[in-house]
Amino acid sequence: MNSHRHCPAVLIAAPASGQGKTTVTAALARLHRNQGRKVRVFKCGPDFLDPMILERASGAPVYQLDMWMVGEQESRRLLWEAAGEADLILIEGVMGLFDGTPSSADLARHFGVPVLGVIDGTAMAQTFGALALGLAKYQPDLPFAGVLANRVGTLRHAQLLEGSLTEGLRWYGALSRETGIELPSRHLGLVQASELNDLDLRLDAAAESLASSCDVALPPAVEFAGPDVIAAEPLLKGIRIAVARDEAFAFTYGASLDLLRAMGAELLFFSPIRDADLPEADSLYLPGGYPELHHVALSQNTSMLDAIRAHHAACKPLLAECGGMLYLLDSLTDVEGTRAELVGLLKGDAVMQKRLAALALQAVELPEGSLRGHTYHHSLTSTELEPIARGLSPNGGRGAEAVYREGRMTASYVHFYFPSNPTAVAALFAPDLDAAFASRPNRRTVAPTMDHLTPVGASLLAKRP
Repeated sequence: MNSHRHCPAVLIAAPASGQGKTTVTAALARLHRNQGRKVRVFKCGPDFLDPMILERASGAPVYQLDMWMVGEQESRRLLWEAAGEADLILIEGVMGLFDGTPSSADLARHFGVPVLGVIDGTAMAQTFGALALGLAKYQPDLPFAGVLANRVGTLRHAQLLEGSLTEGLRWYGALSRETGIELPSRHLGLVQASELNDLDLRLDAAAESLASSCDVALPPAVEFAGPDVIAAEPLLKGIRIAVARDEAFAFTYGASLDLLRAMGAELLFFSPIRDADLPEADSLYLPGGYPELHHVALSQNTSMLDAIRAHHAACKPLLAECGGMLYLLDSLTDVEGTRAELVGLLKGDAVMQKRLAALALQAVELPEGSLRGHTYHHSLTSTELEPIARGLSPNGGRGAEAVYREGRMTASYVHFYFPSNPTAVAALFAPDLDAAFASRPNRRTVAPTMDHLTPVGASLLAKRP
């Protein structure tokens, strides 16, 4: 597939974290959506909270783009598909524009998407122009659209910032520092979209504020090349997967759930807080989230605890990530010292910390194959269990997360990005591996996924006729 598509697009970046990229991206999305345009938003790198806000702002699903975790080909496919349906593509960067390997700048350069620099204008006047020029010129080959000032005080303040721009840098407007616009945050980042009763009012106010200070014309169109699409194999055909989803467990990648469906799985969502029993399912997925904010309620739902224990006792597949893993431990203690006893399938205890305990991209070599993802948590876990594998960070980030396994249960702090290795994911969730792989339409054609597999994973496939 080599067809090209064109769509206006910008990547929203900043000199550092905390400059308000998410607020600005959400304001831009809502502004253009209110103009009657179809907007697609993407998020650079691993993140669960920002996309929740951006989905509300744009009215469309938000997916990750990342040259390492998602990969170049998958990122290209996502952008190409969006270009075929959208009037505008917005990409929220991660950290500072040039921070990390790969950085937001690397992604912008690779796909030819111009950068919109967001600079916090608080306590700043003409120096704004110097920062803007630095972002634009630091890497001469980086496409650059212009700049937008965030947290501006008065109209005069915005005029000073705009007047400081040199060398033809485009002014994309200013966003007020009014408290009704800024998105609130808490210990792990932004508050979940579902917890903000006034979110739509905030988004509309931000859009209106932005519209009053800038030209709402679209940025220039970007050409997106068509990808080589590899169809998912039906390795999970007919498999029913129960997926935890409520206030305690909400950290799932849309692309990961899409992949499970594309491989033939039926997803059955349930609430570990409120539901008395599991759905009738072959496999169980406990993603990350905020169990520490609901651990007492989780511990009081004893029928659900029993149901998960029974699922494991029946040797059914179970994958638990980060908060999902904490739920499987003997106990979880929050930062105030309140302890709650939980499922108890993993022998050990976790205690929440006030400071970040680990943050890193992770590559994990499992018996099923290599999976990529990331870790980000504020808890410390004590256990005598021996891990079957440990994560490795590609850029030296903190965290070499342990992966634990007992029977068909796999648990880790790592949030896995399933499309990084569909075959390995299918092996984690398939109740009967031989039956799953026998369902392949061409059982000898394994090339699309063999390059992801460890020798052990490759041997699993090779044994299948």
